[in-house]
Amino acid sequence: MSKPPLGFIPDPLMLPLERILPSRKLPEGVLNSRKFHQIVASIEAVGLIEPLSVGKADKASGQHVLLDGHVRVLALQQLGFVDAPCFIATDDESYTYNSRINRISSIQEHQMLRRAVERGVTPERLAKALNVDVSQIHKKVSLLEGICPEAVEMLKDQHFSANLGAVLRKMKPTRQVECVELMLTANNMTVAYAEALLAATPPALLVSEKRPRKLSGVTAEQMVKMEREMGNIQNQLKLVEKSYGQDVLLLVLARGYLGKLVGNKAVLRYLSQRQPDVLTEFENIVQTVALDGK
Repeated sequence: MSKPPLGFIPDPLMLPLERILPSRKLPEGVLNSRKFHQIVASIEAVGLIEPLSVGKADKASGQHVLLDGHVRVLALQQLGFVDAPCFIATDDESYTYNSRINRISSIQEHQMLRRAVERGVTPERLAKALNVDVSQIHKKVSLLEGICPEAVEMLKDQHFSANLGAVLRKMKPTRQVECVELMLTANNMTVAYAEALLAATPPALLVSEKRPRKLSGVTAEQMVKMEREMGNIQNQLKLVEKSYGQDVLLLVLARGYLGKLVGNKAVLRYLSQRQPDVLTEFENIVQTVALDGK
């Protein structure tokens, strides 16, 4: 199956601030807010970490509508910047983006912070600019150390705590991938869930081959049951992955066939008179638009 088109051009482009038009009015008092002062301090210390998000350029004026980053634009203007890096949306329906903007993923944040450190910005300076404890900066900079590339690829679009890396790196690569698959399947990217998976990991799949401390309130029988259930979930996930593409193709073909069938006037008349319940189900299937991922 082909991958869906990207919502934004992956590489940010430098655009003049004068060509960026706001899409909404900022609330009064934003210049005195803590968030605004934090953003100003961050830009002064390390530059703009997260690019702005803008729509396509207007063909007549060449201007872009700002989709996300209004406070950052205000901070850049106050600091005297004349341009800024921007992600440009590829979709013309830009009016929907304000409610669908996703913050940068944890791995993107790690890469930005690491790039800043490699350029000579100290962790202490980053911590001051972002108003966080310096230990958090160290954790985010070293987030992917000891994590296998396959697990990193699966986590690239996710948001998770910087402490998650410390849990995953206690496991061997194959177990890291298994745990990330289970976390994504359960839609649970918390450190507590990762620690539960770590506690259920056989010693042979641990880096130190030493079972971690037992979780409080969890008996040995419950741990055995959890390990068995996790194994079943993983096997079911693999089976679904193998058959998903073929199943979707068959469903799309079936929907197309039913669409032609219901479109036949004679068949439609017969079903409406003799089998109205069947006709209703056929029409519901034909109207379904999610089967082929569109």
